[in-house]
Amino acid sequence: MTQAEQSDVDLDAFSNPDIAADPQTQYRKMRAVGPVISGTWGPQVVRRSTCEYVLQHPDEFSSGMEAVDLGQSVPLIPLQVDPPIHRKYRRLLDPIFAPRQMNAREPDITKMVNERIDTFIDQGECEFGADFAIPLPSSVFLLLVGLPLSELDMFLDMKDGILRPAGADLDGMKGTQETAAQRVESYFRGAIEERRSKPQDDLLSMFITAEVDGQRLTEDEMVGICFLFLIAGLDTVTDSLECMFAYLAQNPAQRQRIVDDPSIIPSAVEELLRWETPVTIVPRVTVRDIEVAGCPFHKGENVAVVIGSANTDEEGLPDAYTVDLTRNPNKHLAFGGGVHRCLGSHLARTELRIALREWHRRIPDYSIKPGTKLNYMFGLRQLDELPLVFGASGGAG
Repeated sequence: MTQAEQSDVDLDAFSNPDIAADPQTQYRKMRAVGPVISGTWGPQVVRRSTCEYVLQHPDEFSSGMEAVDLGQSVPLIPLQVDPPIHRKYRRLLDPIFAPRQMNAREPDITKMVNERIDTFIDQGECEFGADFAIPLPSSVFLLLVGLPLSELDMFLDMKDGILRPAGADLDGMKGTQETAAQRVESYFRGAIEERRSKPQDDLLSMFITAEVDGQRLTEDEMVGICFLFLIAGLDTVTDSLECMFAYLAQNPAQRQRIVDDPSIIPSAVEELLRWETPVTIVPRVTVRDIEVAGCPFHKGENVAVVIGSANTDEEGLPDAYTVDLTRNPNKHLAFGGGVHRCLGSHLARTELRIALREWHRRIPDYSIKPGTKLNYMFGLRQLDELPLVFGASGGAG
């Protein structure tokens, strides 16, 4: 790993809003330094082949609690559990989020998408995040898990306290995060106790009776699963929607391709996930001293796997800087890789596909409200606001 001057190419540079708005240019600069570059918090893996190696070797690069500390007292299952124990949880959870199960939800999700659009289409404008990207996937997720939609604001507040904690410094942010994590754990312990006495037809009730290798889940295990479900289900699809629609609003020719030929939407979803990569980084911790791609990693080091950079690496994809909405196959890493690949990827794909289809059927022509400067947040890539304007009428829901 080179120790050359890297202050202008590492992840810290994304605190600059102009760089955060155009991460692909920064990724290219980072890769030019080498497959692994130094950073404030540890090594940053930036080339496709090296990212794949790290993700595919949990025995060398752990995804345990040391890698992701969100202030919680229990591991986030299955994300923070490495093999071989990891496999038993995936055997339980993978069938729940299998493609067939998610596809069966399409009529309900389609209805929810159109109900959201109905609330603003006649106004000719919307704040895309508040009106669509936040409430839609959150409502889908809460319905799936069996949590009350009436408490969505509380869930979002807890989620933001964990993923985007407020605070004047790192200690203040950590305190906010720990307080929010305690609220989440307390909520789910109460919800689990309620389901024990009054079972319902939902995932929480299913977890109580589920067995893994002949044993019931402990309360801590159930809380760890629900904690991860909450922060993932209430954030990552929102981030993806905002990034995708911001791109399409600024690239009308690409948007028109979707309007003219909706059959390309599945491949367009994959390509926009690759290009935008809303979850830009996945963390790992080095299990032992090791060398990868000629770069040393030391036991206990925090490692940032910059999958946003991997997805735009010309060594892995020669035309990586061309956005091709019909690209197929598209083996991007937007959902991570290896055994810890995103559990909810099929649900996310289903939601994104339906959202793009129904929106462009009803609102084919839209743009960013004049005078708006987009402000991107990095890490979990999201916009603080995305005001869109469009014709004040559209197709029927």
